[in-house]
Amino acid sequence: MGRVAGKVAFITGAGRGQGRSHAVRLAEEGASIIATDICAPVGSVSYPMAGEADLAETAQLVEKAGGKVVTGVADVRDQAALAAVADRGLAEFGKIDIVVANAGIASYAPAWEITEQAWREMIDINLTGAWQTCRTIIPHMIPRGGGSIVIISSAAGLIAPPNLAHYVSAKHGLVGLMRALANELAGHSIRVNSIHPTQVDTPMIMHDEIYRMFRPDLEEPTAADIVDVSTEMNALPVPWVEPADVSNAVLFLASDEARYITGATLPVDAGIVNKV
Repeated sequence: MGRVAGKVAFITGAGRGQGRSHAVRLAEEGASIIATDICAPVGSVSYPMAGEADLAETAQLVEKAGGKVVTGVADVRDQAALAAVADRGLAEFGKIDIVVANAGIASYAPAWEITEQAWREMIDINLTGAWQTCRTIIPHMIPRGGGSIVIISSAAGLIAPPNLAHYVSAKHGLVGLMRALANELAGHSIRVNSIHPTQVDTPMIMHDEIYRMFRPDLEEPTAADIVDVSTEMNALPVPWVEPADVSNAVLFLASDEARYITGATLPVDAGIVNKV
């Protein structure tokens, strides 16, 4: 028996990166998966977003891990689209026990140079999108008298790295959302927690824009060029963590092993928060 055997998880941003990893890890431990992703570009984001082929690959990996899966394209800013995917999952599986509000974007600039579009898209996707996700699924969880909501924030939800004012604002906002939901849903035995990773080895981090941010002294820096700088940010001697490291924390919080944990901010951060 897996640690989440028989449970159903609704995961946003599941096309690749952390979201895909969360879907596969929960499937390995017995969960059925409802996976959704925007599968489209976002105007203020410079790196390529996941596409429908990526979401289909996530489904294949979930099935390979032994899980059942329903997928659907949905923008977390669109509550109706989220509800449509949820309804398909409910028709297939009959319930939703776990929510992983994972979808998010990143962009970089000094606070006074952030465009209005970049600010709005960051807040709308990273913060409002998590609220829309929870708002969509909670009414299906309450009648069941239990469940687990895991909100993927960031170390930047606990500290304030430079050139990320919009991202920091959204990720700090997720902590407030998590704590409010934890209090409001405790009487229904629904637990709500947030996870706070340091840099994670995903396409959101591994691209030219962030390489230049870390190494402005180089004309065309690569991932290899940022290892030392990135390692210096963390307390443990690693430049970043892997998606699986975050997924293991998701699994713990989603499982009955964490049955009395709610309202917690769990760092998976190689000590970056403590160091700062």
